Amino acid sequence: MVQAAIRVEGLRKTYRGVTALDRVGFEVAPGEIFGLLGPNGAGKTTTVKILLGLTWPTEGSAWIGGIPSRLPESRRRVGYLPEGHRFPGYLTAKSTLSIFGRMSGMDGATLKRRIPELLERVGLEKWARVRVKKFSKGMVQRLGLAAALISDPDVLLLDEPTDGVDPVGRREIRDLLQEEAARGKAILVNSHLLSEVEATCGRVAILRSGKIAAQGSIADLTRVAASYRLVASPLEDATLEALRSTGALVERENGHVRLSVRNVAHLNELVDRLRERGGQLTELSPERSSLEDVFVGLFADAGVRGPEES
Repeated sequence: MVQAAIRVEGLRKTYRGVTALDRVGFEVAPGEIFGLLGPNGAGKTTTVKILLGLTWPTEGSAWIGGIPSRLPESRRRVGYLPEGHRFPGYLTAKSTLSIFGRMSGMDGATLKRRIPELLERVGLEKWARVRVKKFSKGMVQRLGLAAALISDPDVLLLDEPTDGVDPVGRREIRDLLQEEAARGKAILVNSHLLSEVEATCGRVAILRSGKIAAQGSIADLTRVAASYRLVASPLEDATLEALRSTGALVERENGHVRLSVRNVAHLNELVDRLRERGGQLTELSPERSSLEDVFVGLFADAGVRGPEES
């Protein structure tokens, strides 16, 4: 069994009578991109601070690479991109990465090879000798990602990695993160950009008032129970009535049919009836909500505002 690269178990954090985290737990495996979601005050930042050893939990534990997060050794193979990071304006992109690399214990020969490679990967190769004060917000974000990657860490903790980046740049960063995951890195992403999380992460945990309100794969969380999209031809009204006679909810919607059924056996019964009447099935797929729909629904149920509050 592969050991989790990031493991959080029963985290509880209280401060002056306020509970920031309440029994939070999740794991991130090597080669996985995991999203940690929630509005301001949900506990995301506190969780990351515990992983970085910047604060300790009241109860529970956290490990990075099997090492307790309270120990400095756990952070030797971690790359971190904080939200709203800043670099001294007088530094160039190259000198910025050189400083971060030296602080990570890298030697000059390795940095000489690594820095041009990273600047090219984040699209800043032509800006290597330009002072950071001339960079746009999106360029600073790209440089921050390069700084997090400079030591080729095993674990990445990324806070809003595509903040301020244009659509093309967001796609490039997504591709880069997928490449890093394919190389075996464990990546934890904090983000309010739900469409980006949905396109990038395999699994997510949604925090609400310090507790995990939902956790699982994107596919599982966005699946609409017992609802399917069906496309077939021909699909006459009499055929639809035959399907409804089984107790299914059948509705025409923009060129397809939406089916709500009791279970898989009921779905197969509908397909059999369709074929008995000469229908040719061309598409049958589970209905899905967007991650934003799931997120907003969780907070609406609790009387809390959703992503826009963040």
